[in-house]
Amino acid sequence: MCKQHVNSILQILEETFPHAYCELHFSNPFELLIATILSAQTTDQKVNEVTAELFAQYPTPEKMLELTPSQLEGKIKKIGLFRTKAQHILETCRILVDKYQGNVPQDLHKLIELPGVGRKTAGVVLANAFGIPAFPVDTHVLRVSKRLGLSAHEDPFKVEKDLTSVISPDLWIDTHHRMIFLGRRICSAKKPRCKDCPLASLCPNHGDGSF
Repeated sequence: MCKQHVNSILQILEETFPHAYCELHFSNPFELLIATILSAQTTDQKVNEVTAELFAQYPTPEKMLELTPSQLEGKIKKIGLFRTKAQHILETCRILVDKYQGNVPQDLHKLIELPGVGRKTAGVVLANAFGIPAFPVDTHVLRVSKRLGLSAHEDPFKVEKDLTSVISPDLWIDTHHRMIFLGRRICSAKKPRCKDCPLASLCPNHGDGSF
């Protein structure tokens, strides 16, 4: 895809969603890390409902470790895969305390070594907690990228490589958020609102009913 075409997409995304942001609620890097672990296969809205009370009582890894696995499960049971997530959260908290003095590392490779943390989660934390350029690829970014012809891959890492090769690092974070906003509000998985899409004229799959 030519650079001019990509720039046109980026410009329209900026005009349409100038203030796109991370919709998970958090007040420190630890809270964002936990919220993002919880968000796998769960809506941000549901995560925010659960973490409002959880973070009020347990805002640090040290405090979180006061909970037993069953107690934590009880507090996050509204979220899918809550048992596995509770185990990962407590294991992650232990590592943060033992290895990083309770701090969340600002390094991709150190983050993905934590239980329950993949490349997407690590990228979300780096971008939103620390302002470090990253381009996390979730289901929305993957879907929008494919429909717009920005990537033909299904593997998130390959999609990330495609996107970061044509988009300037200083635009990675904002573009990530804008693509998510587009995916959630217009370019939905089952019934994309192509008639309402500001990118329709640039989309090779505009109006394709196969999605």
